[in-house]
Amino acid sequence: MANLKEIRTRLATVISTRQITSAMKMVSAAKLRKSQDAIIQMRPFAQKLHEILHHCRACFSVFENPLMAERPVKRVLIIMVSSNRGLCGAFNVNIARSAIQIANEHFKSQLLDKKVDFLAIGKKGADYMRNRGISLVETRNDLLDDLNFDNSAAFIEKVIENFSSGYYDHVGLVYNRYKNALVQIITTETFLPLQPEQVEQHEEELRELMPSESEYIIEPSLDYIVKRLIPKMLKIDFYKALLDSSASEHGARMTAMHKATDNATQLITELRLNYNKARQSSITNEILEIVGGAESLGK
Repeated sequence: MANLKEIRTRLATVISTRQITSAMKMVSAAKLRKSQDAIIQMRPFAQKLHEILHHCRACFSVFENPLMAERPVKRVLIIMVSSNRGLCGAFNVNIARSAIQIANEHFKSQLLDKKVDFLAIGKKGADYMRNRGISLVETRNDLLDDLNFDNSAAFIEKVIENFSSGYYDHVGLVYNRYKNALVQIITTETFLPLQPEQVEQHEEELRELMPSESEYIIEPSLDYIVKRLIPKMLKIDFYKALLDSSASEHGARMTAMHKATDNATQLITELRLNYNKARQSSITNEILEIVGGAESLGK
């Protein structure tokens, strides 16, 4: 059994650690509430934009846009959204592993030809990739430090331009979708080209519910609206992914710190028990020595 000094030192260390994890848990809980409100408010707006696009697609047969064009995949960009800070369980590791898995499973030939680019949003995801010898075309930690629509829109607009120019033929997005504080769902999406999202199977139903093409009037024109609607929708979708990831990060960190606090509490109880046993043993030995000494003097 360890001596009293060692147990006291370790006990003080664990108590200090528990104070830190408990404080981090409360901070994450406060940040989670703010991030949760932001993503809950954003989702209906993004969903409504998708519905508008679906209605236009269902009611008009002529519907073409360069951002929806499917073409042979020669170069791929995979955007992975992690976090700038750790202590949130497997939050960052799972994102990086999912990005690598997508490249290996769906773009193996492009990966062998070194035509798969990884772009990391978040320091921890970038560190994971670099530690495994995987190069990154770009790292953007600032988007998470100052999370707002203007910054995310300016960033994703460059990605849209690279796809429109033909530099990239496929853009994938990997992030954690927020469900609740305990559950974060790893989500992998095809960001570009824009996917119809099963619009085809609802087109007949929408045609019955909405006016025919000759009666459905769009001003100034369908082409004008779609050209502005799709980039706007992509910017909203990307910003929503960042908000989802931010809420998921705080939820994962709050859960991790809650477990760490519970583990520290359990360890403190065990250490105190060991300390009391060691102290009792030490006192017993001292009493035995005193009694033994007294008996020796008596003889």
